[in-house]
Parts: sequence; C-alpha cells; structure tokens
Amino acid sequence: MYKLLLCWRYLRTRYIALASVISVTLGVATMIVVNSVMSGFSFEMKSRIHGILSDVIFESHSMSGFHDAEYHMEQIMRVAGEYIAGMTPTVHVPAMLTFKYGGKMVTRQVTLIGVDPKTAGNASSLPEFLQHPENRKRLSFNLREGGYDTHDRQSGEDSGDRDVLADAGWPYRRWWAAREQAFEFDAEQAMRVPPPEFEGAEQQAGAEQAAGPAAGPKDPFAAAQPKQNVFNPMQEQHAGLVLGIALSNYRDQNNKERFLLMPGDDVQLTFPNAGNPPRAINSYFTVVDLYESKMSEYDSTFVFVPIDVLQKDRGMIDPTSKVGYVNSIQIRLKDERDGDLVRDKLRAAFPTELYNISTWRDKQGPLLAAVQMETAILNVLLFLIIAVAGFGILAIFFMIVVEKTRDIGILKALGASGRGIMGIFLAYGLSLGMVGSGVGMVLGLLFVIYINQIAEVLSYITGHDVFDPSIYYFYKIPAIIDPFTVAWIVCGALAIAVMASVLPARRAARLHPVEALRYE
Repeated sequence: MYKLLLCWRYLRTRYIALASVISVTLGVATMIVVNSVMSGFSFEMKSRIHGILSDVIFESHSMSGFHDAEYHMEQIMRVAGEYIAGMTPTVHVPAMLTFKYGGKMVTRQVTLIGVDPKTAGNASSLPEFLQHPENRKRLSFNLREGGYDTHDRQSGEDSGDRDVLADAGWPYRRWWAAREQAFEFDAEQAMRVPPPEFEGAEQQAGAEQAAGPAAGPKDPFAAAQPKQNVFNPMQEQHAGLVLGIALSNYRDQNNKERFLLMPGDDVQLTFPNAGNPPRAINSYFTVVDLYESKMSEYDSTFVFVPIDVLQKDRGMIDPTSKVGYVNSIQIRLKDERDGDLVRDKLRAAFPTELYNISTWRDKQGPLLAAVQMETAILNVLLFLIIAVAGFGILAIFFMIVVEKTRDIGILKALGASGRGIMGIFLAYGLSLGMVGSGVGMVLGLLFVIYINQIAEVLSYITGHDVFDPSIYYFYKIPAIIDPFTVAWIVCGALAIAVMASVLPARRAARLHPVEALRYE
C-alpha cells in the first residue's frame, strides 16, 4: 500500500513531471492524427487507382496490339479461369483533344481509351465515376436527355453546386446548335451556359414555324432546319465520348467551378492510325458524360470512346476476318489477393517477349512505395517526440532519487525491500505514461473525427485554404482510424515511460540504508 501512496504523492507534488506528460500527450496525439490521415489518403488513392486499373493487366508491347481479343480471353480463362470474375478488352493510344471555346481553339494532350460498353463494368470501376445515374448502372455512349448530377456525388451535398449540368445532354445540345446556326454572335461574349428560358424559346420558334409566315415574325431558327444528307446536330450526335472532368472544367478566382465542355458538346480527336508509318486521323465525337475519379492524373488525361469506333478509325480491323486488334485485356479477379498468382500463371503460359502481364500494384508500384516510405519516415520522426519525453522522465526521476535519498533510507530502515522501492518509481513512470498516452489518445481521436471542421476554422482564421481541393484529390480530408495502429502507439508510449524509469528505480533500490540516512 505504501508504494501506491508514495506514487500518488509524487504525482500530486511534482508538477515538473507535467512537462513529460505533455510531451507524451502531444507525441501520441500527433502520431494518431498523422497515421489516420495517411491511412485515409492511401486507402482513397488505392481505391481510385484500382478503379481504373483492373487486378491484372494483360497487354501487348506493341502499340498496334494483338489480334482477336476473344481468342486471348478464352486462353486466359483456360489458364486461370477459376480466379477470374470478369474481363474486358481495351485500346490505348495517345491523342490530341481540340475544341472551340470563347472563339478560340483549345488543344489538350490526352490518353484515348477504347472500351467495350457491354463489358467495361465487369473488369473496372469506370461506370462508377460517371455523372449520369443511368450510365453508372450501364455505360452507354448515347447522349442522355438531361438528368446529370448537379453536385459532386463523391464529395457530398456540400461540395459545391454544378447547376450548369442540370440541362446538359440533348437539351443543351439542341439549344446550342439552334443558337449557333440561327444567329451571328460574338463568340467571345457568348455564354456557354444556356439561360433557363431557352427551352421555351425553342418551343415558341417551333410554333411560329408551324403557323407559317402570316403567324408573326420570321422564324429565328429557320437556319437550323435540317437539310438533306447534312448532319443535323439538333437531332444527331457523333460517336459518343466520355471526358475526364479535369479536361472540361476549371476554377475561377472565387474557387467556383466553371465548365469549358459539357455533355452535348462536339470535340475533335487527332490520333495516329495503326499503319506503318502512322498518319494522323481526325474524328469528331460528342461528349456524352464526364469521368471523375478524383485522381488528377486520370481526370486530366483520360478520354473514353467505343472500342469498335476507335478500331475502325485506326484501321485495327483485319479486312479478311473482320476481327479487330486490341492493346490490352483488363482482368478482374474474384479475390484481389490472387493477383500475383494469376500474373505468374499467365506469364508462364504466354510468351513474355510479346505480352506484358502485371498487376495494378506493379503498375503503380513506385507511387505506392513512396506513400509507404513517407508514412514510415513520419512515424520514426514523430516517435522521437515521445523518446524526448522519455529522456525527460529519466532526468526527473534521477533528480527525485537524489532528492529523496534520506526518505529512501528511512523506508529501508523500516523494512521496505529493494524491490518495493523500485516498484514505487516504476509505478510512477507507468502512471506518467498512462496519463500522457491516455490524454493523447483522446485528443488524437477527437482531432481525427473533427479534422474537417478544424480545417474549416483554420481556413477562416488564416484566410487561406488549409486543404485545397485543387491541389489534393479530395474535397475533404480523408482519415481512417485503425484500432491496431492506435494500440501500438499507446503501448509504445507506455513502454518508453516505463523504460525511462528503470535506471532511476534500480539506483534507488540499490541504496544502502545507512549511507542513505547519512546523506546530506
């Protein structure tokens, strides 16, 4: 009992120990926050990378690809069919995207990907990142009659409005085509966003046309009436195209999202054909949806088109067999953990000089390794904070032992054992570690839970965005609390506090009672 009483007395009277407690608290809280945020970033990043890259990628070394995707998929199923959940062929080719905005031609470098709308959802998460609910259920390259999301679905209702997309699709295309064909206007001053009354104007124009010349003024949409054998954008579309959202929008000085392109606009793609030597091919496409994976690397470069259209335009269809070429086959597994096993099986079955077979982790290995290395280095640096607190405890305890030498001698003269004296200081160190790590755990968890609210307050105070969505992938700071990580951080802090008290406790336990009583 005397050990607990003395330990409690030291805790109450030795306020200098609070410095060590605060150091342990800050170290534990900081490590919990950093690990939770890094875990959240890592998880979200892996999810979005994995969303476009399948578990296993079977691809050709040559840009011209390999012939007959169906045959190759049959062979892949024969080798590793018991592990495979779905497959889809794709064609990848570098391209240039050109469109007109503000009276000027804008050109962007993109990665053009031909996908099969029937099987794209079987091997990747492409449909999940589209802005139209029906396309998320089943990918279609046909333009929709409105119904696009008017807010960032992945970031929540409070992520910012996209009201401009309310009339995207055919309503916007009909309005823009009619306006462009019927009127001469200054393109630099023309608004890309149709006014809310444009549908009524179109209906009125149609009524006046039906009534004839005597019904009123000249039909303003007369120039927009279709001609024979002439492409009519009010009723027709080019081959569909899904555009990475970062290619179509930007943020103004007020951090408000603006759109350069919307579903319904026409764009031009320039890409090389599959001939030798290759020559440039120009094709027109109609934007039918926007792709938003929250990975800037993908959202700012990826453009998706129907695979059969791209094969035809590039000359990737064999004129004799009418069978096309593809660059790669995306493979989704029943269990992602079997990726390395399936990769090795396919590498053994197919010649490596013709095919490159890898997992999505192989593709993004340097990026994933960099994130893991960064997390490990941060943990080492932050753990030094707790180590500093440990040295503080060590110094304080040595000071207490020296100061209480006579008291220790009296306790030993009264019959206290060396083990009992040692237990006083070990319990004292354990108490400091428990208080510091316990308070640090509570503060760290609270900080993680309310981290986005704290970021908003700091942004309001400083006048700058603490977490800028235009720099990072997400509108909110992602954080995942891992109980195992929290447990080892708390246990590590306790271990350091106890270890720091061992040497002073041993010195106190080994003091001779007579020498301790004679100590001045």
